[in-house]
Amino acid sequence: MRWMMIGAAVALAGCGGMTNEEEAALVENAVANAEAAAENATAIGEARDDSQQAPSRDGWIGKWAGVEGMILDIRKDGPRAGRYKVTNRWGLDDDMEGTFEAYATKKGIAFIRPDGTKEAVPTDGDATGLKYLAGKKDCLTIAPGEGYCRD
Repeated sequence: MRWMMIGAAVALAGCGGMTNEEEAALVENAVANAEAAAENATAIGEARDDSQQAPSRDGWIGKWAGVEGMILDIRKDGPRAGRYKVTNRWGLDDDMEGTFEAYATKKGIAFIRPDGTKEAVPTDGDATGLKYLAGKKDCLTIAPGEGYCRD
């Protein structure tokens, strides 16, 4: 896939009408996108492989509320240990919502959203960095400024 993306960028660059700088930027972006895709695939592959040995996250099953209508809903995905489905709304835009395969990890639950590989880890509301969740005790944080709580 990496070489296909780079090849497409090179082919487009050869169509004419671009400066050398524009062609270089196009190829550079294609390489960066291919590397990011490979990193995401590697991370989720490792999480999938390790999910059988990871601690159970079944206690996290259910709906977690963020701010401004953001949600994280975790469900079991079949009988296999460490496999989950995560429905997540992480922003206000229509394309910032989806359901994803998820896997238990040593630290939490990992999944891939369109904006990259994410891992929900247990924290309190203060650790989310969100003032509306401050003081809560039972939370999952995905990134600074993105957290979900149940209490």
